[in-house]
Amino acid sequence: MADVPTIRLNNDVKIPQLGFGVWQVPADGTAKVVTTALEAGYRSIDTAAMYQNEAGVGEAIRASGIPREELFVTTKLWNAHHGYDKALKAFDTSLAALGLEQIDLYLIHWPLPRRGSAGETYRALEAIHRDGRARAIGVSNFTAAHLRSLFEETEIVPAVNQVELHPALQQVPLREFHAEHGIVTEAWSPLAKGSLLGEKTITALSSKYGKSPAQIVLRWHLQLGNVAIPKSVTPSRIAENIDVFDFELADDDMLVIAELDDGTRTGPDPDTFDYA
Repeated sequence: MADVPTIRLNNDVKIPQLGFGVWQVPADGTAKVVTTALEAGYRSIDTAAMYQNEAGVGEAIRASGIPREELFVTTKLWNAHHGYDKALKAFDTSLAALGLEQIDLYLIHWPLPRRGSAGETYRALEAIHRDGRARAIGVSNFTAAHLRSLFEETEIVPAVNQVELHPALQQVPLREFHAEHGIVTEAWSPLAKGSLLGEKTITALSSKYGKSPAQIVLRWHLQLGNVAIPKSVTPSRIAENIDVFDFELADDDMLVIAELDDGTRTGPDPDTFDYA
């Protein structure tokens, strides 16, 4: 079983550097998929209220027999629940769905800059954190400008910013901003929804190292210092994605991958996305 390294957050909580995401995993199949992931060695599970599968995550955790303190559970506040009181209620709903007494990391899913509600919403997360019901709090899909605005209205620096990040969208200025402020960068869609796995640079490195294209990209994330949360429902790929700790990419190969950055997004633009 893989020994996944951890990264220390700005409040001393440790997060596994490689986790398992459940976006688009059907609710009725989530428990089985998460069970497969836990059996493969994952100890960090990333879900969200919007995914509508928190209950399945909780079911798998309870059935696993793994001590709760060995697991790291992340969930996120959906856009319809921005605002202080709404955020508090949404957290209670997620906690009940998961069947847990505490969340390891609670995130605002999207910044919604046109609404100007992120600060008020985040203050609810600060209250949840101070009550001990979330070990760490943070945000998702925030740009540096969104973070600067948040800093002006709140007290606790987000522990994590979870953003779309992969070789075609490397977010270098944002990662530098995170480093300056002690924020951990977490990559969703770390494999660009599979769109880069046939790219010639990645396939050449796959041949060179005797690893799959997905393993090459995930290893790149780890060596950059990102947290990555790949998602799959296929048992063989779930196992493959965590089998990335027995090799290292050479510095020259890291630089070759860096050249693939062309700003391509597979998901929405955080400056304009406002779906509730």
